[in-house]
Amino acid sequence: MPAQPFHLAFPVDDLGAARRFYGGLLGCPEGRSDSHWVDFDLYGHQIVAHLAPGDVGRRATNPVDGDEVPVPHFGVVLTLAQFDALAARLRAANTEFVIEPHVRFAGQVGEQATMFLLDPSGNALEFKAFADIGRLFAK
Repeated sequence: MPAQPFHLAFPVDDLGAARRFYGGLLGCPEGRSDSHWVDFDLYGHQIVAHLAPGDVGRRATNPVDGDEVPVPHFGVVLTLAQFDALAARLRAANTEFVIEPHVRFAGQVGEQATMFLLDPSGNALEFKAFADIGRLFAK
């Protein structure tokens, strides 16, 4: 578990679909829930899917190293082994990626593995990994 887990709440339009995506596809254990929200454990971080159908979906993109990155988005930094395992799991499930798993900023200080996908409500998620986690904030 990370030293300081974060908490993130986000809108969804279908809690059943959120449970299948976060709990099933991503393998996030479910925590507390109610009729309008569900907590999930995303690699030690608490994320909360709140039923809010009017507030879902991808809204814009920004160019980053040749990719159109969805904004807003959220996600976690994984180890390279976790990243590779998740990418393999998602590919085996025929997941449609917004940005396929690849290395960004190759040969630069910020070199990282990254991938983007959308949940069933259109929320964009990024998973990334660094060969040297000490370069997470390096310039």
